[in-house]
Amino acid sequence: MREFSTPLTTEIPTTGNLTDDVVTNAREAASTVMFSRRAGGPESPWVDVTAAAFLAEVGAVAKGLIAAGIEVGDRIALISKTRYEWTLLDYAIWFAGAVTVPIYETSSAEQIRWILGDSGARAVIAETSGHLARVAESRAELDQLNHVWSITDNAVDALTRLGGDISDEELEKRRTTATPLDLATLIYTSGTTGRPKGCMLTHGNFMFELGVAVDELERLFHEDDGATLLFLPLAHVFARIIQIGCVKSRTRMGHTADIKQLLPDLAEFRPTFILAVPRVFEKVFNTASQRATADGRGKIFDAAAETAIAYSRGIERGKIPFAVRAKHAVFDKLVYGKLRAALGGRCLYAVSGGAPLGERLGHFYRGIGLVVLEGYGLTETTAALTANLPDATKIGTVGRPLPGTAVRVADDGELLFRGGQVMAGYWHNDEATAEVLESDGWFHTGDLGEVDDEGFVRITGRKKEILVTAGGKNVAPAVLEDRLRGHLLVDQCIVVGDGQPFIAALVTLDREAIPLWAEQHGKRNNIAELVDDPDLQAEIQAAVDDANKAVSKAESIRKFTILVDEWTEEGGQLTPSLKLKRNVVMREFKDDVAALYVG
Repeated sequence: MREFSTPLTTEIPTTGNLTDDVVTNAREAASTVMFSRRAGGPESPWVDVTAAAFLAEVGAVAKGLIAAGIEVGDRIALISKTRYEWTLLDYAIWFAGAVTVPIYETSSAEQIRWILGDSGARAVIAETSGHLARVAESRAELDQLNHVWSITDNAVDALTRLGGDISDEELEKRRTTATPLDLATLIYTSGTTGRPKGCMLTHGNFMFELGVAVDELERLFHEDDGATLLFLPLAHVFARIIQIGCVKSRTRMGHTADIKQLLPDLAEFRPTFILAVPRVFEKVFNTASQRATADGRGKIFDAAAETAIAYSRGIERGKIPFAVRAKHAVFDKLVYGKLRAALGGRCLYAVSGGAPLGERLGHFYRGIGLVVLEGYGLTETTAALTANLPDATKIGTVGRPLPGTAVRVADDGELLFRGGQVMAGYWHNDEATAEVLESDGWFHTGDLGEVDDEGFVRITGRKKEILVTAGGKNVAPAVLEDRLRGHLLVDQCIVVGDGQPFIAALVTLDREAIPLWAEQHGKRNNIAELVDDPDLQAEIQAAVDDANKAVSKAESIRKFTILVDEWTEEGGQLTPSLKLKRNVVMREFKDDVAALYVG
């Protein structure tokens, strides 16, 4: 058993709650711009919101919740895309002494019914009429649900008017009720297996997490004129800690949920750092590569990419060869500068989480001047347990434990963690809590990994996803899947072979990349025809061959099938954070898996 811990370097408050940051900001820096928001539609200008204005808005909405009968500790569900009102309502709920229950805006009526019923939500604030309709399907079964408000139907204004008679003294009494030990939010796991479980995260969990993270990541949160544009779902704990971190550190934040509008928004907003899941970084790289090829500059882009990777590896070794530096200077003007400009021109750092990014992409982005800081954590751990830092980065790892956090590698390779960010448990589910949380505070992540002599953690797979072939070979599919998904034409894949004589894979195609590839190769853009096309098969085989370089021969993919189908969140095969629901895919595509082992 191997163990590594990092001492706590920051004093964590033992009193108060998350609302204190909003009050302190307004008192100490009233005119500081905390948010920039779109006043109207996607074409409207960005309007600044100061610390004083944010406090006033939050307080007014909180008074409305109190007037509506919301009591201390009541759960209020929030269903919405990422937008300014999400953050406003989150803090208003806390000001009223209540608990936020975020629900992904893409959730089905059945998922919404489960979360509202399990959490015992007293109220719902939903974004659109579509969300309201999904809530309405279950309203008769939800005895505790008393209020439903709609953001697009002026929920903020309605609550503000409703709270007009609530005094400042009554609001302050409510706001200061919660302590670090009290529940701040119930975040339901994405549910890759079984019913989602409500993770009980306290004010203290967030205060610990952000107390150390903001301090450690000072180049992000304390940069002069620092700013970030949030586009990940705020229902996900990863985006939520950035929201709270920005409020705590007075870092200007914007919101956008329209991915199609993301590049124009980034160009206007000009963030100094962003956060995204690895699939976003893969898409940016693949799109840039494909566009360069379409413009006849494919070889230039490929050479620029290899130079960026070589440059980053030189940084890691402490010596960059002269020839690499010379080529890097040329490509910085031809290629890298344009990629940085696409992010607004000021972005120096990106935070990546949710899945491994892969060494090649990590080196590529650092080589073009955008350092991607990979971290690791779960909903159950208030997001980050480990993180690469600007001055302590080892590409291919997820960094070292944050201060005050310890990691242990169990005998079977599972990673266990202990720290102040670990949840209080699962809501009304003591049995599930006991399965993952030991009495002395060690949390079982379910992930397999390694810890090197410097404390850097490397994730090697998911414990429950380990495949055991008929020959007895243990195979971690994540290593192969992450590498295979990095190919331009691959959207999703699943590696199979449990109890079988060899490892195989099902592959789905990237709907954005295929049309241009088909045009370049003189083929019809018809997925049903292309899956059996020899040229496309050869492309995917090359991707498989590359992925196989990461494993031994016994673990390598011997056979694959390209599917006509697409795996999506809407289809139920992916979680909102784009993780594959392995059990769903294996059930729905069992015949395709079986066919891999026939003959």
